[in-house]
Amino acid sequence: MSDLKTQAEAVGHIPSGLFIVTTFDGETKEGYLASWVQQVSFSPLLISLAVNPDRRGYQHLISGKAFSINIVGDHEMGYLKHFWSGYAPENNPFNQIEHEVTANNTVAFKNAKSTIECVFVSKSKPGDHEIVIAEVINSIHHHPESKSKIHLRKSGLDY
Repeated sequence: MSDLKTQAEAVGHIPSGLFIVTTFDGETKEGYLASWVQQVSFSPLLISLAVNPDRRGYQHLISGKAFSINIVGDHEMGYLKHFWSGYAPENNPFNQIEHEVTANNTVAFKNAKSTIECVFVSKSKPGDHEIVIAEVINSIHHHPESKSKIHLRKSGLDY
């Protein structure tokens, strides 16, 4: 049986995308960088995302109000710098990123590959992150020709 470090290195080899999860409560826009997002059902169309409950916008995610997942494409990654390490409330990056508020009251980044709009269905806490299940209610294709950004980690013990 291998040691934890060896196990974690192999887990880090699991590819994922890069996403900016955003919320908007009608007044404040919040967002964070996520890499653990996955489709989990065809009918209904459901996705899962692993969320640290301390993340910005977490309460909004589980409130049942719509939120968005902006899929990072290879064509444009400049806005990632605002979310990679988080940001102080006074440095909210939404005044620097081209975006729109949709009819579902979510935030769609115009330079994302696409935006998925979702609503909360359920959650589970199997470990140090919660698994949130959300139903897809709409999608917007900003740059369909772009490839999704793929992310590999050095270790399954760190982002």
